[in-house]
Amino acid sequence: MGQKTHPFGFRLGVTEAHRSRWYAPKALYGELLVEDQKIRTFLDKRLNRRPPSAAVSDIHIERTREELKVIIKTARPGLVIGPKGAEVDLMTKELQFMTGRKVAISIIEIKNPDLEAQLVGESVAEQLLKRAAFRRVAKMRCEAVMAAGAKGVKIQMAGRLGGAEMSRTLDIRLGSLPLSTLQANINYGFAEAKTTYGVIGVQVWIYKGMYTTERTEEESNAAGGRARARGRK
Repeated sequence: MGQKTHPFGFRLGVTEAHRSRWYAPKALYGELLVEDQKIRTFLDKRLNRRPPSAAVSDIHIERTREELKVIIKTARPGLVIGPKGAEVDLMTKELQFMTGRKVAISIIEIKNPDLEAQLVGESVAEQLLKRAAFRRVAKMRCEAVMAAGAKGVKIQMAGRLGGAEMSRTLDIRLGSLPLSTLQANINYGFAEAKTTYGVIGVQVWIYKGMYTTERTEEESNAAGGRARARGRK
């Protein structure tokens, strides 16, 4: 049997912060969890699945008793904000109507999209939909990621590649990729290309180097959450 684990789940609470940051009593937990999923699905359809794509890689959700805060990480903040902030205002109103809560949306710009695994996966899936040569696409994306400053990258595709009768798996890797090292900063992304002959799954791993002792704001939030959880025990 395979002994694989999800790269994000493996590091969750160690070097990675939770994507949903809130606390709820048992009776309310399930309802809020489903609400989080609905918010993510709604924003993904609105921003990523309609042209022009806003290249959203991640959505973080924070809740307080009064407010629901949605943090959108995107490579094209202009498309998310819209002219004079019209798009953000409309999304805020729609989310408020959907959840019945006060909503605040904040946007974080991704400076280097080539180092964001989710965006690399989405771009490969998009090329596959246009019937591009899958080996060439994967090789070119891997080289672009390495040129952007990554220490290692792996792109794996599975499905009826090139319209073949039987599905198969292809993976291309460059550089080093220490997947079982917790201190390694591994960025993982998954995308699907829904082609006419079936779905092709695209997985991307990007190794950016080891975590240093300096903490980012996100890591500090995760550590703070762990400290609060220990305090409650």
